[in-house]
Amino acid sequence: MSKTVNFFTDDRHLQNVLQKYLTPSFYQWADLELTDFGASCAGEIDERASHTDREGQPKLIKYNRLGEDISEIWVNEGYKKTVEETYNRGIVGYVHKEIPELGTPGNYVYSYAQGYLLSQTEPGFYCPVTLTMATAYLLEHYADEDVKAKFLPHVVSTGEIELYEGATFLTERQGGSDVGANETKAIKQDDATYLLYGEKYFASNAGQCGVAMVLARMEGAPSGTKGLSLFAVPWRHEDGSLNGIQIRRLKDKLGVRAVPSGEVVFEGAKAYLVGEPSKGIYYMMEALNLSRVCNAVASIGIMRRAYYEARDYATNRETFGDQLINFPMIRATLVELAVKQEVETSAMFELIALFDRVMRKVGPISEKDAVLNRLLIALLKKETAEQAVHFTHEAIEMHGGNGYIEDFVTPRLLRDAQVLTVWEGTANILGLEVLRLMKKYKVHRIFIEEMNARLANISSDEQTLKEPVERGITTLLELCEYVESSSNEIQTFHSKKIANLMVKIFESIVALEGTVNGDEREKAKAEIYIEKTWNDFTWIDRDNKTLTYFDLIVRWEKTEVTS
Repeated sequence: MSKTVNFFTDDRHLQNVLQKYLTPSFYQWADLELTDFGASCAGEIDERASHTDREGQPKLIKYNRLGEDISEIWVNEGYKKTVEETYNRGIVGYVHKEIPELGTPGNYVYSYAQGYLLSQTEPGFYCPVTLTMATAYLLEHYADEDVKAKFLPHVVSTGEIELYEGATFLTERQGGSDVGANETKAIKQDDATYLLYGEKYFASNAGQCGVAMVLARMEGAPSGTKGLSLFAVPWRHEDGSLNGIQIRRLKDKLGVRAVPSGEVVFEGAKAYLVGEPSKGIYYMMEALNLSRVCNAVASIGIMRRAYYEARDYATNRETFGDQLINFPMIRATLVELAVKQEVETSAMFELIALFDRVMRKVGPISEKDAVLNRLLIALLKKETAEQAVHFTHEAIEMHGGNGYIEDFVTPRLLRDAQVLTVWEGTANILGLEVLRLMKKYKVHRIFIEEMNARLANISSDEQTLKEPVERGITTLLELCEYVESSSNEIQTFHSKKIANLMVKIFESIVALEGTVNGDEREKAKAEIYIEKTWNDFTWIDRDNKTLTYFDLIVRWEKTEVTS
């Protein structure tokens, strides 16, 4: 990758998207900040990420020289610099407090723009940021004033006070995704505190967090998820000693090696109740939705980096007497990647704008807003994670044998992308989430009504492009009606099919709405996206749109588009 790359200034589509969702004054400030951060992500942070992945992975220092269990996590100096720089830029803090230069609070749109840039470099480091964002949200919305005052200023620090990174510990060995099987116990110590006993089997940011949000079951609480309460657990006591916590070992993970994920044991850890007893699962599910958005942002970041690496290599690689990028199959691949990545990024930031209003309670929020927010999170988390793996595969193939060599970034991108299909819910779990929303809120009807209304507002000039989407909506309605009247087994069997169809419809409408202002590049993107998504395979492609629109899509060169 060229050293002159800047992940923000080189991404004109991202700039256009942010101008849509940020006020002019906010965007003017953000443009300067993201330009600086984009250069850092493509430069120093990228170098640190490569070092961390290869030679500088976190290490568990289990015992000191006296044989005492200290359960410390060593991280390299470059990692520490990335921590300091990223948090000081407000990736977490400015969601919850004013930006000094603006005198107004930031929002999730800006935070996720930062996360998108960071994930192009190191999604493994964006994981701790995600956990800290979730911790800040839970403390701000549900902790009492004493607990909030104790932890929140540290969690949202931008350099003015010691930073406490956050963590959310849910998974236990016997449960996995079945959180209701959790066994960690909370024993009341006094009116303000509890002592936790038990273990968490996959605890990311272990040893690096200052405070962890932990699900545990109070004495006498019922079994299942309804008996779980949420606790804020400081990693250390005020004197610096461990708070009744041990790390048994660190996980040897395929990818995202920058984040230490461990098996954590609580042996009388002091904890503070957050919110009402036995409502912990409800609070944590809100935080999980936040983390799912982060996961999807990391995915579109990896997609962007994979596309860039493929385009850059094809531009500079000469083979068979010509540049690789001049071969038709290469051009077609790059165009399809660019279109999918940009449409998905537009769809994600539409979701993020809605998510921002719902989570920060900006203006009146209807039940429809809240339900569509949950639906789109499930749909886009699933789709973006799967696409991140696909994009890294395509980037490796574009590089040929070099793509498989660790001297290039592509193997790390693939290893890091693969976990995003698992973190925060697999495709099966997300399909079940869509099914739950259908049963409880009739979300499919809300979705279909919304998509039909938006499709009707698109000019009839685009009728040829609209027709396959209209047919898709009709199919979705028929599928959902069939599923509604079927057995539970049939419903679960079809849940992922419903999710897949909904994604195609939603992203198609996002692509079509981009044509409203008559921009020729947006029109070309919509044509290619609709054709790729809906048209049956044609052996003879007489239009060759991916070749016709190559300069317009990949090089952003103004050419006359012919239909």
